[in-house]
Amino acid sequence: MTKITNRNSILELLRRLALPAAGLVLLSIPGAFAQEVAPQGDITPTTDEVKQFCTNIADPARDQRYLLQKQELEKLRADIDSRIAEMDKRKAEYQDWLKRRDDFLKQAEAGLTDIYKKMKPDAAAVQLQDVRPELAAAVIMRLGPSRSSLILNEMDSAKAATIAGIIASASDPNTSKDPT
Repeated sequence: MTKITNRNSILELLRRLALPAAGLVLLSIPGAFAQEVAPQGDITPTTDEVKQFCTNIADPARDQRYLLQKQELEKLRADIDSRIAEMDKRKAEYQDWLKRRDDFLKQAEAGLTDIYKKMKPDAAAVQLQDVRPELAAAVIMRLGPSRSSLILNEMDSAKAATIAGIIASASDPNTSKDPT
């Protein structure tokens, strides 16, 4: 009886494993559950179908390209606007600095001219020939003809000629270069 019981339990075990084993076998067979499709002829698209497809998507693609280009242009415009604002700010700072510099130079030049007016011509000549020729020319031009001629007379002839050239070019409206 034990043989029969063992045999029954083996059969019982085989019945339990038979269904999952059959499922695995069916799943491993390619195309076991595939449906057959009736052949519809050539499945490659024709030229007309391709043209129709391209025509159908051309407008949306163009619109998308335009939208991307517009967004890029807006970013560039914002960048340019911010740079222009920064340049305007710096320009205002520069103009303010330039105005203060010019005001200072006018005051310094007026004070310097007054100093040289009170000096003796020979002492003024010695000092003016040691400064930049443009500065010496500016001071001499503001002193007046009689005082200027006395100072230039006391200077070294090469320095006096350079200063006279600067003064002459300052009165020439066609001169735009530095004569030195």
